[in-house]
Amino acid sequence: MARLSGKTALITGGTTGIGLATAQRFLAEGARLAITGSDPDRLAEAGRTLAPEVLLLRGDAGDGEAQRQVAAKVAEAFGRLDILFVNAGMGAFGPLARWDEAAFDRAIAVNLKGPFFLIQALLPVFGAPASIILNGSINARIGMPGSSVYAATKAALISLARTLSGELIGGGIRVNVISPGPVATPLHDKAGLVGDALKALVAQIPLGRRGTAEEIAEVVVFLASDAGAFTVGSEFVIDGGMSNL
Repeated sequence: MARLSGKTALITGGTTGIGLATAQRFLAEGARLAITGSDPDRLAEAGRTLAPEVLLLRGDAGDGEAQRQVAAKVAEAFGRLDILFVNAGMGAFGPLARWDEAAFDRAIAVNLKGPFFLIQALLPVFGAPASIILNGSINARIGMPGSSVYAATKAALISLARTLSGELIGGGIRVNVISPGPVATPLHDKAGLVGDALKALVAQIPLGRRGTAEEIAEVVVFLASDAGAFTVGSEFVIDGGMSNL
């Protein structure tokens, strides 16, 4: 039986990697779906990969007004929203000495401000019950050099999952967060994790490999579905043992 049959869902950053894999799983599980993306070409390609009925919404993940526009379009198309997977984010890395204020502000905007104001804008649209899943990272748990700003934004999302859980549960909205470890997605290529750098990263994972986007998507489906109805304010660490062993 389709675990998301009859449910409406929005995935931010749904054009590649974890977002696209989760979109495919949501459709297979029977959900009506909208995805967001900032690049029009990738958004169109994702639409062709998924299904013609998927609602494609272009917008800057770090812009508050763009989040309000996304919420308005979701309300117009679906009437209500049952599932939100906040996946859009940027993996900006670098040593402390190389950060400037503009780059810092952009990382905070995309990884924290955008998600915060999207959830705020969607409050009148959420059904009851509804499920919000935030995409965190194990970088918030480990002291990886060069990840200071990225890790701080993800730590803030983990905190947000807990505080919003307490605030929104009375309205039937569950909030949880996933914290993936290294996953084989285009994010690693953008961050320059290739060759010896990639080998060094994989060497830190007890399971001996990176995760796949599909493995992360399966956990998101659980949290989005009625099977996860008793899971509130929780963090699911999915990292091959990297932060625990």
